[in-house]
Amino acid sequence: MLRLDERETISRRLCEGWSARAIAKELPGRHHSTVSREIADNGGREEYRAVDAQRRAEELRARPKERKLVTNQALHDAVNEGLAKKWSPRQISRRLRLDHPDDEDMRVSHETIYECLYLQARGELRTQLAVALRTGRTRRVDRSRTSVTRGKIKDMVNISERPKEAEDRAVPGFWEGDLILGKGNKSQIATLIERMTRYTLLVRIPYDRTADRVALLLGKKMEKLPEFLRKSVTWDQGKEMARHAEFTVATGIDVYFCDPHSPWQRGSNENTNGLLRQYFPKGTDLSLHSQADLDRVAAELNGRPRETLGWRTPAEEFSKLLAEHVSP
Repeated sequence: MLRLDERETISRRLCEGWSARAIAKELPGRHHSTVSREIADNGGREEYRAVDAQRRAEELRARPKERKLVTNQALHDAVNEGLAKKWSPRQISRRLRLDHPDDEDMRVSHETIYECLYLQARGELRTQLAVALRTGRTRRVDRSRTSVTRGKIKDMVNISERPKEAEDRAVPGFWEGDLILGKGNKSQIATLIERMTRYTLLVRIPYDRTADRVALLLGKKMEKLPEFLRKSVTWDQGKEMARHAEFTVATGIDVYFCDPHSPWQRGSNENTNGLLRQYFPKGTDLSLHSQADLDRVAAELNGRPRETLGWRTPAEEFSKLLAEHVSP
């Protein structure tokens, strides 16, 4: 992409009557065809303006391009069929060339297939494309890397992109999650609260809170829920959810992340974590509690009448939802 100062040079030289080839010689590393295309795309020699050309380039760069697997249903279905057979993206790409040698529209690179699969896993691509990578991974990883990269969580989707229906708590299936930590931050329990009913699930996370372990154990807990109760989980930006894409693939549940230092964006979870300290005081070793212990605590919390529920209990509201969705 040309820089603004380069576009200003082009504009000045055009006013002086220079050719595209001559202008390119003044722009190190730029081919004359690049300059010619830049001029033609922005009104020609008479209409070219550096500021207008820069604005247009920035708008084009920011504009999302619709992906080939979204616009071409036949190609989409062919890729989906290959994935269902557990073919790798590379096998699918190569086979398409053999099956459709004269149809350029039925070509897609294996990189594009991988990219679409990863985007779907984090909730950005809404298609029917099945996730069937044989490795079970949802993000291509440099094999030389053995730990989660420091800094911002990769492919994080902000809470601002969470469906609006989650806001008023009128639709079930949107959860809030967090960890409560024990003595010396060396033990932990995962907490999950359903926003509509305030129903609580507790998950034992033994040994450590690595992203791989948290994604696996949360996935095992939530994949048992009915589909209508598996819409999304909202989490803070703790690195324990760095493997959110794997969690989404396992459960079908999208993950959204709160803004930094904004606990009110998970208000139900924060409130419940406070209640849980009655059972798990700060400074105690949480690893001493079994999953059965956690289930008993969750059942007691879910049996408490809540003013926000009209003094019904989370367990009653949750059971009501399940009954309403049972097939006749």
